[in-house]
Amino acid sequence: MRTSCIRFMTEGCAVASVLGMLEEREATARVRVEGLRAEAAQLAEVLQAAETELDRRVIAREELVEALALSAPETTAVTEAEQETVHSPVPGSVVPPWRDGLPVTVLAPDYQRILGVLEERRSAGNGPVKARETAVELGLGATPAKVEGVRSRARRLAERGWLLLEASGMFSAGRKPVAVPDAGSSA
Repeated sequence: MRTSCIRFMTEGCAVASVLGMLEEREATARVRVEGLRAEAAQLAEVLQAAETELDRRVIAREELVEALALSAPETTAVTEAEQETVHSPVPGSVVPPWRDGLPVTVLAPDYQRILGVLEERRSAGNGPVKARETAVELGLGATPAKVEGVRSRARRLAERGWLLLEASGMFSAGRKPVAVPDAGSSA
């Protein structure tokens, strides 16, 4: 009987020692995980700020390109035949005013995707949609910068007749002719 008690104490001591080592390792791992979580949260904030800055710069560049195109129509004039042959636009290109027969392919891919989402909603029998919902459906998320980028593009499409802007600020699929400034000056 005495031999079994000694053996148990020895084993108990060994078990307690192993348990103590495991608890130390667990505590060390827990501290590391908490540190990495804090670092990840900080990096997420930095990423969000960088994405916001990128979106602002993209919008600024698009606005500048648009303003330059509108302020100097004689230097950027393109005949209707030339405009219809353009099928691979570059991102950030100017959105031409919609007119009958003008294909969607004259638009940059981002604009085509927005039109696609709104066309799908219309064909499914859904009504107008907010820019936030469009951004989410495009897979961009609902961050303010992404939503503002989609809203800016959708507004530009509505100004050019590619979309309809509702009084509520929501957008829906549909086309309407728009007046083109100086349309008759470059013939």
